Amino acid sequence: MTDEHDLVRWSEALAGIARTGLAFTESLYERERYEEVLHVASDIHAKISDSSNSEEKVTEWMKSVGEGVPGYVTPKVAIGAVVGNEDGEILLIQRSDSGVWLFPTGFADIGYSAAEIAEKEVFEETGMHVEALRIISILDGVRAKFTRMPLYSIVFHCKVVGGELNHHPLECTDAGFFPQDKLPNPLAGSGNWVDHAFAAIRGEVIEVEFDKPRRPVWKQDDAI
Repeated sequence: MTDEHDLVRWSEALAGIARTGLAFTESLYERERYEEVLHVASDIHAKISDSSNSEEKVTEWMKSVGEGVPGYVTPKVAIGAVVGNEDGEILLIQRSDSGVWLFPTGFADIGYSAAEIAEKEVFEETGMHVEALRIISILDGVRAKFTRMPLYSIVFHCKVVGGELNHHPLECTDAGFFPQDKLPNPLAGSGNWVDHAFAAIRGEVIEVEFDKPRRPVWKQDDAI
């Protein structure tokens, strides 16, 4: 059965192909075809969001079309930080934009390494100084139910090295450390990340978590 996740993925994939095509083609006929693909993608998106105006999404996508390599559409990158304290509790923030609880996370900014972003986001959102220790997961944000936006979420395990808990007044409505049996609600992504995060906090040997490839992988059979 087709679920909302599939519709989101198909809509964004079609839009990405079309916008990338528009970034590279100089053919008027190809541009018309790619724009038609954008309209199909926006119709799918409208079904998901119960919107009657699919043209708004087309306009949004068209405004983001670049030229050449800078216009090649790729997923955004978000960097998250799983931070534990001496009591084995996890640091969570309540996001002001959605009301859900999640570990500190934010888009990767230009000029910083991924680990630097993890430490920076924790300080900006909570006031805590941390040290990034290792990557514990690389996830598709849509499949993890974090977002409807094409996004890769890279999550670091970090340790506290200083600071005082003081949540950001605009990005968060609350922040705190919580034990696994007393987590706040609602949790982002239905809490499907909780067990892996606490295993990292407990110091257990864990592999980097990632989304297992769907089968068959796109065009895999053609490549053999």
